[in-house]
Amino acid sequence: MEHFSIRPAHRGDREQLISLRLALWPDCGIEEQTRELDLLLAGKGYGPAPFVILVAEDARGGIAGFIDAGLRSHADGCDPEIPVGYVEGWYVVPGERRRRLGARLMAAAEQWARNQGCREMASDTWLDNVSSQRAHEALGFEEVDRCVNYRKAL
Repeated sequence: MEHFSIRPAHRGDREQLISLRLALWPDCGIEEQTRELDLLLAGKGYGPAPFVILVAEDARGGIAGFIDAGLRSHADGCDPEIPVGYVEGWYVVPGERRRRLGARLMAAAEQWARNQGCREMASDTWLDNVSSQRAHEALGFEEVDRCVNYRKAL
């Protein structure tokens, strides 16, 4: 098994992160992913609340996964009186899954959230993404809600 270090992302990770983000969110085009990632790497994004992008890097500089985490004023099922750490995105390349790399990324994001004063971490995933649901549950997350979101143009 390859040794990976978990560290904050930097601008030099841009191209690898764009590729991983496109794998996680294939419906978002490269232009949108590039624009958002450039803002995040410049310290601007997800509003005024603190956030972090952590990466799992191998000894050769390859990135096998990432987690985006931020603070939110509230999240379903969490104490509404204090901010909550929130997983905005979490991805590990298929060849490195089931080797605890995702757990290490999550643990680092949870520590970051604790350092921000949080007592809870929240996340979400798609209703049909059973593997993500199982990964969350394996790390101690509890399901608090299921919903279908709607929109209507006016």
